[in-house]
Amino acid sequence: MLMPTVRRFSDPGSRWTVTDPVELALRVRLNAVRMVAPQGFGYLGQALSSAEQVAALFTAARPGRDRLVCSPGHYVIGPFAAAVALGLLDESALRDYGKNGSGVEAIGSERSPVVDHTCGSLGQGLSAAAGFALSDRMRGRDVRTFAMVSDGELEEGQVWEAAMFAAHHGLASLTVLVDANNSQVDGPVDTVTTLEPIAAKWESFGWHTADVDGHDPVALAAALADADAEPDRPSVVVCRTSTSHGLDCLPPDADGHFIKLSPELAWRAIDELTRELEALHA
Repeated sequence: MLMPTVRRFSDPGSRWTVTDPVELALRVRLNAVRMVAPQGFGYLGQALSSAEQVAALFTAARPGRDRLVCSPGHYVIGPFAAAVALGLLDESALRDYGKNGSGVEAIGSERSPVVDHTCGSLGQGLSAAAGFALSDRMRGRDVRTFAMVSDGELEEGQVWEAAMFAAHHGLASLTVLVDANNSQVDGPVDTVTTLEPIAAKWESFGWHTADVDGHDPVALAAALADADAEPDRPSVVVCRTSTSHGLDCLPPDADGHFIKLSPELAWRAIDELTRELEALHA
């Protein structure tokens, strides 16, 4: 199985256009369902919770210049799904996702296309993003670095070390989106570790903060615009989300961290999302 021929987010020559973030978020969900359906299981919940964030990032970013760091490796399903929708990644990725030898792995690695960096071990991505941002400033480059981080990763001390570092150096070109979906492999995050108040903690570390509905494209766009205008501090957007958002056919007890899809449920999910896309254009 060959590695997809695709540029990364920031590679010169990368081009895409987002005409409607709402439509892109729907296509992220639909493509993600198609990606996990062949095996009947996968990290669909992460795509459902981050779909609007991914759409907002592809809308706000300058193609071929700005960077995307996807800290939790299993979240790459969202950028992969968006890349297929925007023509950055071949549609073969939908059937190759998660298969042995595929370049579109279920958990991202140094081989992963589209994203500029991702991590196997959780909690390391913000350090890489801060390094990118500091390097760009030292070299006089006009580049924004976006980092996707999960709320479960906030249990890792390295995240807060990187947050201190970024604030100390005033890395204003760095923007973090925290997917606060309250889900991790051990169960609800708030039953494992108390993270709240999330935004207040980042603010105390010297960050510009926003706390928004992570499924609201307008709120996300406004938060990213405010972050871009922040002159002296890195910014974080805490995105309140759900791992089942946008897919009503999922059973109430679906495991948001690793959703299982029977052939019938996969068909129902594809039908539901296809109908929503058709209604969007009606």
